[in-house]
Amino acid sequence: MERCDVGERRRGPIWTRRAGAAAPRGVIVNIIHSVQGYHSKTVHFLNVAFDSSGDSLLAGDRQGNIYVFDLNGNRFNLVQRTMQACTALAFNLRRKTEFLVALADYSIKCFDTGTQELVSWMRGHESSVSSISVHGSGKYAITTSTDTAQLWDLDTFQRIRKLNVRQSVGIQKVFFLPLSNTILSCFKDNSVFAWEFDTLHCKYQLSAPVEGSVLFYKVFAVTRDGQTLAAGGKSNHLHLWCLELKRLIKIIQMPEKVRAVRHLEFLPDSFDGGSNQVLGVLSQDNIMRFINIETCKLLFDIGSPEEGISTAVISPNGRYIASVMENGSLNLYSVQALTQEGNKPPPFTFKVVEDGPKYTSEANKLITKVTSERSKGPWKSKQSKIQSRLLKLQANTSLENKENELPGGLNKKRLQALLKGFGEYPAKYRMFVWRSLLQLPENHLAFSSLIDRGIHSAYLNIQKEYPIKSGKLLRVLQRTLSALAHWSAIFAETPYIPLLAFPFVKLFQNNQLICFEVVATVVVNFCQHWFEYFPNPPINVLGIMENVLAHHDKELLQHLIKYNVTSQVYAWPLLETLLSEVLTREEWLKAFDNIFSNHPSYFLMIVVAYVICSRAALLHCNQAADFEYFFHHRNNVDINVVIKEAYHLMEATPLDIHPQHMLDDFTPLPKGQYPVFNKYPVFIVNYQAQKWEKIREDEIEYLRERQLAHESEAKAQERKAEDEAWYRKQKLLQEAEEQRQKILLEEEKLAEQRQRLAVVKRELKVKELQLLDASRRRFLNYQQDQLQMELKCLDDETARKASMRQQETNAVQDIEPESQKKLLEQHLIKDQEAVTKEMKEEVEAHQRKVDLEDQRVRRLIEIDKEEIQKAHTVAEENLARAEQKHTDTSGRLQPQRRLRRNDQDREKRYREIVKLLHDNRVKEAELLKAMRETEEKKQEDAVQNKAQLEEEQKAAAAADGHRKQFFDDKMNDELELAEKLQREDGCFERLRDLRARCTERGVEVQQVPGSGNICLSDLSTLASSPHNRRRAELARQERELMAEVRRLRRRLTSRARARHPPAHSPATTWSP
Repeated sequence: MERCDVGERRRGPIWTRRAGAAAPRGVIVNIIHSVQGYHSKTVHFLNVAFDSSGDSLLAGDRQGNIYVFDLNGNRFNLVQRTMQACTALAFNLRRKTEFLVALADYSIKCFDTGTQELVSWMRGHESSVSSISVHGSGKYAITTSTDTAQLWDLDTFQRIRKLNVRQSVGIQKVFFLPLSNTILSCFKDNSVFAWEFDTLHCKYQLSAPVEGSVLFYKVFAVTRDGQTLAAGGKSNHLHLWCLELKRLIKIIQMPEKVRAVRHLEFLPDSFDGGSNQVLGVLSQDNIMRFINIETCKLLFDIGSPEEGISTAVISPNGRYIASVMENGSLNLYSVQALTQEGNKPPPFTFKVVEDGPKYTSEANKLITKVTSERSKGPWKSKQSKIQSRLLKLQANTSLENKENELPGGLNKKRLQALLKGFGEYPAKYRMFVWRSLLQLPENHLAFSSLIDRGIHSAYLNIQKEYPIKSGKLLRVLQRTLSALAHWSAIFAETPYIPLLAFPFVKLFQNNQLICFEVVATVVVNFCQHWFEYFPNPPINVLGIMENVLAHHDKELLQHLIKYNVTSQVYAWPLLETLLSEVLTREEWLKAFDNIFSNHPSYFLMIVVAYVICSRAALLHCNQAADFEYFFHHRNNVDINVVIKEAYHLMEATPLDIHPQHMLDDFTPLPKGQYPVFNKYPVFIVNYQAQKWEKIREDEIEYLRERQLAHESEAKAQERKAEDEAWYRKQKLLQEAEEQRQKILLEEEKLAEQRQRLAVVKRELKVKELQLLDASRRRFLNYQQDQLQMELKCLDDETARKASMRQQETNAVQDIEPESQKKLLEQHLIKDQEAVTKEMKEEVEAHQRKVDLEDQRVRRLIEIDKEEIQKAHTVAEENLARAEQKHTDTSGRLQPQRRLRRNDQDREKRYREIVKLLHDNRVKEAELLKAMRETEEKKQEDAVQNKAQLEEEQKAAAAADGHRKQFFDDKMNDELELAEKLQREDGCFERLRDLRARCTERGVEVQQVPGSGNICLSDLSTLASSPHNRRRAELARQERELMAEVRRLRRRLTSRARARHPPAHSPATTWSP
């Protein structure tokens, strides 16, 4: 068998190799969902549904995971995680990718398998949704719960109509009939109604079944043509209704193994035109049997007692059967493989023809018994249908047989025979058998009314007396006991009721209604006459048990009497705890299997039998404490021997002392309302209840007074703590005040030191400024003197050079005067250039020094500003501290008067500081104003000097042009004169050299910039001696030129002095 574990995967293949028709037992694949972890477990699948094509399967597990299994594509996908268990699924909507899922929170959600997104969320149910039926068009759906059915429009997802019923009449199922617009509703009172879908008017109602075949319907199935309805319930009978004729047409009796039907499903066939002939019947033994409803032949079955089926769904194309197994896995069956196994030729059979009954009733004519024989031909062939109806005689049964019939299709005689054979009921069906034996009515409304009254006052603090570890178990016990107390007042006063009810609470803790009704049934039937001597033990019942013990074991009774051990010691502890203290769980369950299956007197007999079977141990006891311990603890007693002894006592006890003549027969609780239980002394109970109520009131009053006392004591302690805290706070405040005084003194000292330091800094700054000013003045004076010395040196040098030039001129008039003059001009030009360069460098250095001094002055101003700003900040902080201190000390006027005077003095000093700061700011503003005026004046002087410099440059350029023209004219004249004298003097070589020198000298003159320097170019002195007149004229011109040079030099010197006057420091001084 192929197995697929989806595990934590979101998608993957379903099988590795498809089995097809050769699948063993018809199983194609077994799908499980295992979770790996510290404790590995299997997540149970709960519901499955096919789509309209039958090739895709939708399955939901207990954790809310929804899987889609594509049977053609061999793939599965996890399409949704709802995080809660699903109770119903539908996958045949109009939009093929959408599906409906009903969740445990009573809501219905629509999801899309493609986008895996939520399409809609529908609410309205107040209980769990058990089924979803979709209309053939896929546009409408009906959701059914126990109290209502709701019709939804799947286009808008809005509720159209709601079917409401009385609380006493529950809904079994509401669904659409195929191929029609009819809605069929089936109720728990066995009524079936058909409704017109468009108008929701009742079309018809199916009449009650004929007499003799009453069956309470639980499950239903309809053929694909909507003509035949199959219904079943807690019986092995199936009813087939013809919906067209609206009458019961056949009753099918399943095999004896089938005692209840849990699910019905028709198997579709492509060739039957929708009138399906094969019906799948899932019974209480978890086996699904497929029968032919025409021939009543069993075709095949799936499941087994070991691998039981919980629910099953058949695909619309009739190819697959998907079943949820009891172990939580999902089996996918191949119908083809199952039918091939069913079509095998059966073995030969030997039958005996029996005479049929001579009389058959109308109901008997409808009953057809299902035989376990296999059909010889294919089950689908209509030609091979064999009518093999066996008429079953149902004669009038006796009154005894009617009394032995139990709910759920059980029979008390059969159960007793089973019990005697095996000694106990199967653990799997024990609770079901008990409910049938006790014939519990399941009165939901009556039980709800008891629960709604809340927790009874007698059991509010039950956890103190019975500290149960499980909170859930404690809550169930508390609610069950409260319901019993509300039902009858005696149970609120009976101290042993918790001991009596606890074993059943532990067994039925998941169903409180069943738990309450079991306890109530036990109290009514098996605890008869217990409360007549309340608050004392039931002396009459104990007396009967003592008589039985005396009859069967007189020696043991004499031994007990010898040591003053009465029935209240050896019988009452066993009765009030229902043997739960002396038996293990398995032994207790086995004992109550027999108690519930017999007359109520059997319970007393089994207690006596326990005492008799323990005689060996009891005969060795000789102290009362030993006897009490024995009957309150587990002992080495075989429960099977006790049960057999109890049966022996039931048979061997004489009628006059038999408890059966005193106790009534078993009477189940009535349906609807619980009976009145007043078999107790009412006045005693009422008196005791009043006493208890008074005690409770006194206790409440005592608790209230104790609470008040505690509150008073707590207030006193709180007040004491507050006083101590106040004194501690005052002490801390005093210490803080002393510390503050010390800090103030230190701050005053620091303030004085800061003031002295500030005065010293201010004096140092003034001295530094004075020194800087003095050094600047001294430097400027030195610079001025230096310039004057340089100018004087220049004048002297000029005069010296002029005199030397005059001397040289006079000296060299006879020997090469022209070359000497040229050399003199060269020296003059070089000296003038050097002087001009030195003057420029000195002016630039002086300007750099002035800029550096200005930067230093500005830096000093900035530093002073920063100091002033810091002083402002310190003053503000001191002022803020003074204000804060003044605020803090405003509430302490008496002890702080001395400090107020100090604060006033401090404020006075602050005002003086503020005034000084204001004066400093005024002086700074005046200084800044003076500096701005000086800067503006310097800028204006610079502009004027620049304009004068430009004018002088223009004049110098014009003079240069004039001199050049003058030199050119003179040079031409001299050249002409030299050419004339060449022939006369015979000095050709000398003239050629002179000409070359003059040419070079002319080039040099052209390269000299127009900077105001004057070059001598008069060459008249170079003439020959015969021409004295010409020479005198040249000498005169030279003297004029030299005088002009001197004038120009003096003018340049005066302009340089005017351009760079000696700097004078301002008359103001720096103040801190």
